Amino acid sequence: MPRKGPIENRRTVEPDSKFKSTQIQRFINRLIQKCKKSIAQRIVYDSLDLVKQRTNQEPIEIFKKAIRNVTPLVKVKARRIGGSTYQVPIEVGNFEGESLGSRWLIHAAKSRPGKSMKEKLASEIADAASNQGSAYKKREDTHKMAEANKAFAHYRY
Repeated sequence: MPRKGPIENRRTVEPDSKFKSTQIQRFINRLIQKCKKSIAQRIVYDSLDLVKQRTNQEPIEIFKKAIRNVTPLVKVKARRIGGSTYQVPIEVGNFEGESLGSRWLIHAAKSRPGKSMKEKLASEIADAASNQGSAYKKREDTHKMAEANKAFAHYRY
């Protein structure tokens, strides 16, 4: 949260052209590299088509389930107190949680070996929807770390 209080006028994102979903549009915006939005759209849409072929289910539902499974509820933040650094667990809001989950999903897809980006992203989305994959593991590790450091929760600010 900013020092001056909560954000009042958060920038709204228009829904994407294919699925009419703002969540997919935000995911596309996070995937953009070197100002190539059209390439990011093609990658996401092709990967969702691959997910539909592999699972025979609605790709938008699988995508939403994957994001929901990867979104963290808490995170840890380093806090320096009296010469010692503590990992303080902090609750994560909906928007920040979705942002973290999307970034973890993209990073996990990029770090998969071989193949094209659309195939790697499709595999990672399918894995995240079924509670597997490295993005889901990242969420679980974050929750375990927060649970282990809950004794320092009183240092929260």
